[in-house]
Amino acid sequence: MNSILKLVIALCFIAPNSLWAQKANQEITHSFFIAGPQFTGIIGENGDVVWDSKKAGARDGYVLKNGHILICWGDEVREYNKKKEIILRYKKTEESMELGTAVRLSNGKTLITESGLNPRIVEVNKKGQVVKSIPLKPETDNIHMQTRMARKLKNGNYLVPHLLAFAVKEYQSNGEVVQTFNTDYKEFGGRKAETWPFTAIRLKNGNTLVTLTHGNRVVELNSKGDIVWQISNELYEENPLVDPCGAQRLPNGNTVITSYGAQKGIKIFEVDRNKNIVWTYTNFRAHHFQILTTNGKPIKGTPLK
Repeated sequence: MNSILKLVIALCFIAPNSLWAQKANQEITHSFFIAGPQFTGIIGENGDVVWDSKKAGARDGYVLKNGHILICWGDEVREYNKKKEIILRYKKTEESMELGTAVRLSNGKTLITESGLNPRIVEVNKKGQVVKSIPLKPETDNIHMQTRMARKLKNGNYLVPHLLAFAVKEYQSNGEVVQTFNTDYKEFGGRKAETWPFTAIRLKNGNTLVTLTHGNRVVELNSKGDIVWQISNELYEENPLVDPCGAQRLPNGNTVITSYGAQKGIKIFEVDRNKNIVWTYTNFRAHHFQILTTNGKPIKGTPLK
């Protein structure tokens, strides 16, 4: 077990005693990586900082199986080893460009999204050299709103949300779009509701979980794009959905969601399949995150985030 995870688990058993901790008297506790405007690093189950990158404003990131930490900021991607040494760095190549996500692939390469004049997904090797490039079709010149959390599927295709296109698109490696899920739902108010897709996650059952940022909704879609599960603020007194960006489906079926726009109150929360809120976090704002442990036990398998 890597040293970072050992430290995280050890801290799980310290009683919560700070304003950073989750709600009192809750049965569920988590440690997690957080990428947000105020802090980028790891929070232990007691709410304290376990690891700090010393650079806020990250957009995406993973704690890898080998204990390394892969992080994407708008201007660069870094991989840190266990000694906190930077062993991989990829910087944007144009001033106007924005990097949006970074994912370590099973072949050891790293997937990165580049929004810009020529939006694309790149795969880079361990030296940070581009070895593959996939053009994207975000349907807008607004660089900041072109795309966010792209992920590579088991079939080799790429699942990419495009905000102002109101669409989650599945691309082949040649850039051809083979499937599109539109998110400008009439029943939610059409495009005026700003149900921009931000994170799209292909689940093990073939469904796709999508956060709809300004629309303050999270939906699960079947293979035809029909909504089979959803949550919105209409269900809760707390109005916990405030520009939901990141999300993760846990092995037990629960869903964890960030409220990136929340200036106070709930910043990250977890719901069960019955849509009950079972855990909240109220300190640092979060763009994206990764749940690492639950009640001292590591989350197994590839993170669905």
